[in-house]
Amino acid sequence: MNVSIDISYYPLKVEFKPHILDFIHRLQDYGNIELIRNGFSTQVFGEYDEVMKIITEEIKKSFALPHSVFVLKIVNTDLS
Repeated sequence: MNVSIDISYYPLKVEFKPHILDFIHRLQDYGNIELIRNGFSTQVFGEYDEVMKIITEEIKKSFALPHSVFVLKIVNTDLS
């Protein structure tokens, strides 16, 4: 099953942009997902198990920064 995930990341720090860009660049390193970014969120598309594994791993890495907030919207189809 393919999914589409809309991700918003809010690092609660004064300098938030480098943390958001780092998260996006790490996602771009994966060849088995499609990624579209805009000014409000990042959309990830791909096979459910693969996408969820990647998202889980990368969110965990981002949680090394205290007080990080992620908002995810998951749709069970590929909207790319």
